[in-house]
Amino acid sequence: MRSSDGMRTGGEILADQLAIHGVRHVFCVPGESYIAALDGMYGGPIELTVCRQEGGASMMAEAVGKATGEPGVCFVTRGPGATNASAGLHIARQDSTPMILFVGQIGRDMREREAFQELDYRAVFGSIAKWVTEIDDPARIPELVSRAFYTAANGRPGPVVVALPEDMLEERAAVADVPAFEAIETSPGAAEIERMRQLLAEAQRPIVIAGGSRWSEAASAALMRFAERFDVPVATSFRRTHVMDPLHPSYAGDLASGPNPKLLARIKAADLVLLIGGRLGEWPTQGYTLLDVPVPKQTLIHVHPGIEELGRVYRPHLAIHATPTAFAAALDQVPAPNDVRWRDETKAAHADYLVFSEKPTTVPGPVNLGEIVVGLRDALPADAIVTTGAGNFSIWVQRFYRYRKYGTLYAPASGSMGYGLPAAVAMKRTMPERTVVAFCGDGDFMMTGQEFATAVQYELPLIVVVVDNGIYGTIRMHQERHYPGRVIATTLRNPDFAAYAKAFGGVGFTVEKTADFAPAFKAAQQAGKPAIIHVKVETDAIAPSATLSAIRKQAQAAHR
Repeated sequence: MRSSDGMRTGGEILADQLAIHGVRHVFCVPGESYIAALDGMYGGPIELTVCRQEGGASMMAEAVGKATGEPGVCFVTRGPGATNASAGLHIARQDSTPMILFVGQIGRDMREREAFQELDYRAVFGSIAKWVTEIDDPARIPELVSRAFYTAANGRPGPVVVALPEDMLEERAAVADVPAFEAIETSPGAAEIERMRQLLAEAQRPIVIAGGSRWSEAASAALMRFAERFDVPVATSFRRTHVMDPLHPSYAGDLASGPNPKLLARIKAADLVLLIGGRLGEWPTQGYTLLDVPVPKQTLIHVHPGIEELGRVYRPHLAIHATPTAFAAALDQVPAPNDVRWRDETKAAHADYLVFSEKPTTVPGPVNLGEIVVGLRDALPADAIVTTGAGNFSIWVQRFYRYRKYGTLYAPASGSMGYGLPAAVAMKRTMPERTVVAFCGDGDFMMTGQEFATAVQYELPLIVVVVDNGIYGTIRMHQERHYPGRVIATTLRNPDFAAYAKAFGGVGFTVEKTADFAPAFKAAQQAGKPAIIHVKVETDAIAPSATLSAIRKQAQAAHR
């Protein structure tokens, strides 16, 4: 119970700062090292989601950071709790997501003895987090928590780690609260916007690539207005498809795994690339082959909220230090050229996207995942949230699903397995009115499958589609490509995932042919409980445009 003398424990001060900074949901696995912080949240405005493993908890917090643009918050205990949570931290780093991980720590009087579960968090997380700190004095909690929010959310967003010594959280102090943090929208200068206009006016084959974080619904709408006025093709980067309505006449496709070869050719042939918000790392550039490093052949206009990213990999012809939201708002003031020389190219780019994504390819076996995804894009509401983890199964979702509204895709650009289910739990927990569907591979699901218990505990009627091909598919694909026929360490023996769902208190369905999926999905929707649909696919069906047997045959021929 809180005292009335103006003194608060460190845990109470911390809980009050979180509420002031707008935190409404915290994801955690409890630990004795920070129970004073948990006690500080008792009876307060913050909703706690208790998870089953710290990796799942940190992924949930990261997903909230993606969804809101404000730091998602996770609490874990010291030592193994913290290291388990590192998976979510790494996603936040590579996906540029604001997130704060609060970690319980040993008492201050026990340092440097390798006390129980003691870790030096600055050393452990220094290369992942934007900032790592440890709070020694409860009177400094308001100051350092405020800095954590500003650091996580501004510039290029990312994760912050705050270590909390157990005895510090129990110590009492009288200290004033700090006002709520504010996101800083760095805006482009008038001279930069004019120079961009001139470069566009001189271009013959421009293309826009939208990616990164710090987008918003308003920014997405502004980008589409710009694309319409300039009649310019717009592509989206890996896992950022929802920034642009795919049925917009300017949409050219996304730089995902298994991208449209025509899109790659179009970017290579462009004479100007306007890159908004993204970094164009290894994956979307197909191993840094789309743009030359460090000086691209194309005229590069790079817009990014993190000054440290401008010129870091690519030497831009015009660097604009601005957030996507502020930059997109400025686009409304840019007059379109009188002569749009690339209009036919834009039409061709959109037509190529439609052909590539419209009709599912034929695959071995009785289940065609592409047909399932196409059916869902017609059956789900436009604001339905789709989450995925990592693996070849996600190629079908990325290629054939259409994210018609901003804020409908949550997936790890870092390629971290196990993300889909925790992200779905976080989205259904914070936005219960929305339809939430998670796509997971079999190996992918089992990384964090215990969080299905979290969905059941909080009565979250999400739907998980587990695509089961009995292998670690992406690794098997590379194995067959480089060591054809020498299969090792990639075969899985899986449980009955429908029975798994029922064992936790949810509902489960098994799909062994394409036609079975629609009725199973409808039944899952009507159940009103967390559901798993176990979709059994042919192992050979490794990608929409490839089979394992064909990859093996081609590799064997090349090795002769």
